[in-house]
Amino acid sequence: MSCGVCSWWIAYFIDNRFRRLIHNPDQIFQQYVQPGMTVLDLGCGMGFSSLAIARIVGDEGCVIAVDLQEQMLRVLEKRAAKAGLSTRIRTHLCGPDEIGVNTPVDFAVAFWMVHEVPDVRSFLAQVRSCLKPGARFLVAEPLFHVSGPKFEEMVASAGELGLEFCGEPKLRISRSAVFAREG
Repeated sequence: MSCGVCSWWIAYFIDNRFRRLIHNPDQIFQQYVQPGMTVLDLGCGMGFSSLAIARIVGDEGCVIAVDLQEQMLRVLEKRAAKAGLSTRIRTHLCGPDEIGVNTPVDFAVAFWMVHEVPDVRSFLAQVRSCLKPGARFLVAEPLFHVSGPKFEEMVASAGELGLEFCGEPKLRISRSAVFAREG
């Protein structure tokens, strides 16, 4: 499913106020995230999801914002500071094959990024290892990058790894699935 990593500067075209009209992050995450939760935002980019989630988790919660590109994390840190959310967001630079996060989380999200991962099965196993039992994991992939069969292959792999399929939230121009960690 790998399509290569999106250059950091392209994120300015993806993370803007017009996209919020299509994908309102506050509405998307309010059903999964509660105050005080620890949330893992994988492929966080410049903070499209992280900033909204940080507002929801409140002062007692934490967002672990993970990205492969240091420039993305620096822009996110500046945006978090400007929004007064720096204390709620912890950035983490991952490797191409290793998330490198050991903190147990209540919720994880991978929004429009799994298609960039070189080994999807390994990625899903790493995400599963971060999830607390019963924790949810939302995956959304762009329709224009990921075919139906490729997405179904990812869903099947997640199931084989102990992530129970819970449904397909309706997200515009996206294929999406929510999973829960079994046991």
